[in-house]
Amino acid sequence: MIDLGALSLRLTSRPRRTLNEQATHRASVAAILRCSLEGPEILLLKRAENPLDPWSGNVAFPGGRREPEDADSLATALRETLEESGLDLHRYGRYLGPLDDLPAVARGRRTGMIISPHVFELLTDEEPKLQVSEIAAYRWAPIAPLLRGEQRTQYPYRHEGQLLHLPAYDLDGWLVWGLTFHMLQMLLEELRGG
Repeated sequence: MIDLGALSLRLTSRPRRTLNEQATHRASVAAILRCSLEGPEILLLKRAENPLDPWSGNVAFPGGRREPEDADSLATALRETLEESGLDLHRYGRYLGPLDDLPAVARGRRTGMIISPHVFELLTDEEPKLQVSEIAAYRWAPIAPLLRGEQRTQYPYRHEGQLLHLPAYDLDGWLVWGLTFHMLQMLLEELRGG
């Protein structure tokens, strides 16, 4: 049984690693959990295929770049989630807390962007309504198998002529790897009790 109250207490009481290094951009994402009849689930989005997008076709959490009008990284996560999925976390979400910042990496190189992940519980049974062309699909992934280490796999990734086998999850054909894998791992560690 997953205790989201205990998760919130852990996330808000532990020291959070923030990256204050020089960043050309900042971004935020929302890891959104919901309770269903089958147990807790997490929202994942699949990005549309686009040769100009370094994360084209990847599985991700809702999120994006910080805009000047965003008061902080939490405001960015809320705004981007509403823009991409139509889910209003101001009204129908409960903020559980932040995860550690991560440097963004695309095609094996740091991009100069810092990503701040935030964790929420969705308090409604409303489904996402994909609002932007860069998002192709969404799914709710059960948390329990991930906590048990099931669906672990490796993602073959070619970088500078070398074949790497990166850690990943295979969620019925949706490969979660890279930054999203690392953020999901951080969340699962907190769900296990830190």
